[in-house]
Order: sequence, then C-alpha cells, then structure tokens
Amino acid sequence: MDKSRRFASVWDAIEDTPAEAESMKLRSALMLAVREHIKAKGWTQAEAAQRLSVTQQLVADLMRGSIDLFSLDALAKMATSIGLKVEMRVHVAP
Repeated sequence: MDKSRRFASVWDAIEDTPAEAESMKLRSALMLAVREHIKAKGWTQAEAAQRLSVTQQLVADLMRGSIDLFSLDALAKMATSIGLKVEMRVHVAP
C-alpha cells in the first residue's frame, strides 16, 4: 500500500468504490445537519424522536454517529421532517 496517497475525504480512503464513498459523504452530511439542528434547538432525545417520528433509541444512534444504521433516504426524510431543506448537486467528476 502506498502510504503517501492522498484522498479528498476519509470516505474516499476507506470505501471500496467511488459510489460507496459518495453515498457515505451524503449520508454523513445529512446526519451532521440533523444532529446539529437537534442540538441547536435544545431538544431532548425524546423530543427529537417525536418530531422525527422515530424511536428514542434511533435518535440516540443518530447522536452517536452510527451512520451504518441510516440510509440516505431515511436521513433526508428526517431532515425535512424537522424543517431542513435538502438539496443535491450533480456534476461531471474531474
């Protein structure tokens, strides 16, 4: 393994394919946005669970960063359910 190789993100370094890396980048961005919104609002996990229409355990997993438990679709739904707007841009890779 070439230890001097540089990556644009940690996901590029650890995922097996560029598609998997992109999915993880999107999921992590959404997860971070939802977590930060919950913190900014000062919601308890119980309050957040009610607003997100999920279990309190799932909110605990979200707050811990258990990204493997959340699909891109689920995170987008969670974000929009608490008033966040989700946008996506697609362009040709360099």
